[in-house]
Amino acid sequence: MYTMKNKVQLIGHLGNDPEVKAIASGKKMARFSIATNERYQNTKGEKVTETQWHNLVAWGKLADIAARYLEKGREVMVEGKLVNRQYDDKNGQKKYTTEIQVQELLLLSGGHRNAAE
Repeated sequence: MYTMKNKVQLIGHLGNDPEVKAIASGKKMARFSIATNERYQNTKGEKVTETQWHNLVAWGKLADIAARYLEKGREVMVEGKLVNRQYDDKNGQKKYTTEIQVQELLLLSGGHRNAAE
């Protein structure tokens, strides 16, 4: 079997405008979340929609694109990898998080911003 990869592909809508900042090294980072929906019919015949939220982070040029073109409600397709990390919160408590490090970003629909901004 070929080497397995850590690869995630999602299509969803942004839940918020990206939060963009420069870190100490000067590199840009954008954080945002997208919602994906799965629709199915349950055993009672009722239509059900399940929404999953995914936290994403984009770096460098992708962070610039996110800052310029992404806004709440915009539909996007992302490809990236799952990253697990830990950090200490303000109270010194150890926290764990899983996020998707974006490697490809495709703008699908719902955009109001344009390159002239």
